Amino acid sequence: MNYEEARVYLEQVSKYGSVLGLENMKALLDRLDNPQDELKFIHISGTNGKGSVLAYLSSILQEAGYKTGRYSSPALFSYRERIQINGEMIDKDSLARYVTVIADIVEDMRRSHQAAPTVFEIETAMAMMYFKEKKCDIVVLETGLGGALDATNVIRTTLLEVIAPIGMDHMDVLGSTLGEIALQKAGIIKEHTRAVTAAQKAEAQSVLEEVCRKKNTLLYTVDPSRIEKVRYGWDVQSFSYKGWKDIQISLAGKFQIENAALALEAAEQLREEGFALTECQIREGMKKAQWKGRFSVISREPAVILDGAHNPHAAEALKESLNFYFSGKKIYYVFGVFSDKDYRKIIEITAPLAEHIITVETPCNPRALPAEILKQEVAKVNPSAESAESIESAVQKSLNLMEKNDVLVIFGSLSFLGLAEKAVRERGKING
Repeated sequence: MNYEEARVYLEQVSKYGSVLGLENMKALLDRLDNPQDELKFIHISGTNGKGSVLAYLSSILQEAGYKTGRYSSPALFSYRERIQINGEMIDKDSLARYVTVIADIVEDMRRSHQAAPTVFEIETAMAMMYFKEKKCDIVVLETGLGGALDATNVIRTTLLEVIAPIGMDHMDVLGSTLGEIALQKAGIIKEHTRAVTAAQKAEAQSVLEEVCRKKNTLLYTVDPSRIEKVRYGWDVQSFSYKGWKDIQISLAGKFQIENAALALEAAEQLREEGFALTECQIREGMKKAQWKGRFSVISREPAVILDGAHNPHAAEALKESLNFYFSGKKIYYVFGVFSDKDYRKIIEITAPLAEHIITVETPCNPRALPAEILKQEVAKVNPSAESAESIESAVQKSLNLMEKNDVLVIFGSLSFLGLAEKAVRERGKING
C-alpha cells in the first residue's frame, strides 16, 4: 500500500467501531514479535489533562536529549499527529509500510476465525513498531479510553504511571460512580513501579491508594496548597511549586497550572528512575510545551479560543477560564459534541455564559450528535441558539456577529477543532 491506500484501509476499519479488552491487541502484537517489550514507557490515564501532561513531559525529555516517542489521540490537523518522535510526525512511507504488514496479519486472523483488531488497536501496534524501529529512549503515551482494558495497556515495561484528574466520563463503559471509573483509570498501574497523580476527589484518591498498596507501587500526589505565586496570562503563565520557583508555561487556561504541577511531580520521579534532567532542561521543556485544542488562543482581535471540553469536568474548567480571562466580554460559541457524552450537563455549565450559540455536527463520525438536536437542547438553557449546516458556516456566522473585543469559543469534540481552525484561518481572522 501507499499512504493514500493505507488511509483508506484505516478508514474502512474504523467503521467497525471499537471494543474494550486486551485479547485482540495481544494477539496482534504477538504476530508482530511484541515490539512494545523493547521500549520503556510513561503511561498516562485520567479524564482531563492527559494530553497537556503528555506535552509537558515529552517536551522536557526532548529538551534533555532523549529520543522521545509520543502517542496520543485524536489528531486535530493531521492524521499522523498521533505518532511522533521529538515533535516530528511519523512519515507517510513508514505509516504505509506498517499498515501493509498489519493488514496482512489482520486478514490471517480473520481466516483463523479470530476477532479482527479495531482501528485504535491497529494504530497502537503501528506506533509500537515505529518507536521500536527508531530506537526511542522513552515513549510517552496516553490511554484512549479508561485504562485497565484500553489497548495501550498491553505494555509491560512502564517506568512511571501518571493519573490526570478523574471525572465522570464514558459512564456507559467505565462505571456509574467516580470510584468505578477511578478503578478503570488505575488499571494502568503496574507492580513495583512509581505512580504520580493529580489531586483527586476523595473517592478516586482512595481507589488509587488501594491499587498502589496492593501492587507495591509508590504513589506521589500533587499538593495544590503548595502551588504559589501564580501569574495568569494568554501567552505565558507562571507559578511556583514546592522547590520549583517561577516555572513558566505557554499553555493557556487556568486549569493548566495544576496540570503543570503534575508534570513537575512526574519529572522528579523520572529523575529518581535515573533520567538526567537538569533544572534548566525541565524549565525550558515546560515553557516550550505546546498542546493545541486545549484553551488554545488562535486569534486576538477578536479573540478565538479552541477547547476540547467534551465532558462536564472539562466544561467546568472551560467556564472557570472564561470567567477568569474574559469577564465582562461578550462570548459566542460554536459547539459540537458526541451523542455518548453528557452533553446536557455540558450545556448546563457553559450555555449561560454565551451571547449566542451555534451548534455543529462533527462530520463523518457516527457518534456525532446532530446539530439540530444539540441546538434544541441548548435552547432549553440559552434561547439564543441556532444550528449550522457545516463547521465553516458556523464559524463565518459567528465572526459576522462579533465585534473586535468579543470572544469566540469553539469547543466540544476535539475531532472537529482542526476544521474549525482552518475555517478561521480562511476567514483571515487569525492575527494572534
